[in-house]
Amino acid sequence: MVRERISTTHAPGAIGPYSQAIRAEGRLLFLSGQICLTPAGELLQGDVTVQTEQVMSNLKGVLDAAGLTFANVVKTTIFLSSMDHFSAVNAVYGACFETDPPARSTVAVTGLPRGVDVEIEMTAVY
Repeated sequence: MVRERISTTHAPGAIGPYSQAIRAEGRLLFLSGQICLTPAGELLQGDVTVQTEQVMSNLKGVLDAAGLTFANVVKTTIFLSSMDHFSAVNAVYGACFETDPPARSTVAVTGLPRGVDVEIEMTAVY
C-alpha cells in the first residue's frame, strides 16, 4: 500500500502519535479529527459556533495542503460534547458544503480533547 503523510502549518500540529492527514493509494485522503486549536497550537476560547469555525478552518488548511477543497470530501464524522450543539455546528458546517454535502455521522460523546465541544474528521477523494 502506498501512503503519504500530509502536513501543513495552516492547521495545528499533531498533539500525539498521529498525522494531520494520510493519503492512501493516491486516491483517498483521511483527515484526523480537528478541534479548535489555532495553527499555533493555542486553544481558542468561545462558544460552539466559534469552535466550529476554527475546526473547519483547520480542516480547510489540511485539504489545501493536499490540493483539495471541501468539494472533495465524501464522509465526515462530527463528535459533540452534547447534542444541544447540533444546530449551531450544523449552521457553520453546512456553509462549507453548499452543494452535494458529504455523507456524515454525528455523535455525542462523554468527552473530547482539552474539554472542547466539537471535533470533526473527514475523508476526501482525489
